[in-house]
Amino acid sequence: MTAQPPVPDNPDETADQQPATSGRSFDEVQAGERAMLRRAMRSTLLLVGALVVLGCAVGALVAGLPGVWGALVGAGLAAFFCGTTVWSMQRTVGKPPTVMAGVVMGAWLAKIVVLVVVLAVLRGADFYDPYVLFVVLAIGAIGSALLDYQAVKGARIPYVQT
Repeated sequence: MTAQPPVPDNPDETADQQPATSGRSFDEVQAGERAMLRRAMRSTLLLVGALVVLGCAVGALVAGLPGVWGALVGAGLAAFFCGTTVWSMQRTVGKPPTVMAGVVMGAWLAKIVVLVVVLAVLRGADFYDPYVLFVVLAIGAIGSALLDYQAVKGARIPYVQT
């Protein structure tokens, strides 16, 4: 049999206290969120490093120097896209949800603008292989999503407030 928490005689006694978050303080929850986001950023940077090394090697074998350039451009775009998401979340830990939503949406719009500009600049250029760029970018996006999932799954952050 488990002990029930005492019920206060006056319900207003607990009105000015922060809601309990599975027995953890608000600062502990924020620390857990920051640790999870640091892990996600570290994993993303390692993924981008692997994309540069492996993408350049495979790109060189498949398409020569244009394959190397395609891998470098793809890895750069992947780093920008994936890093921006984690960075915007790191900047909004502990902020109200509307602030977080605004920052994340602003970052998403910035990503779209950068993608359009990069594609416009690269249009018609022949120094890179577009297929290698696409494959490296796709692997970066999918890999980053999986690594972010792993970071969130492994975090000890309650998602229900009682």
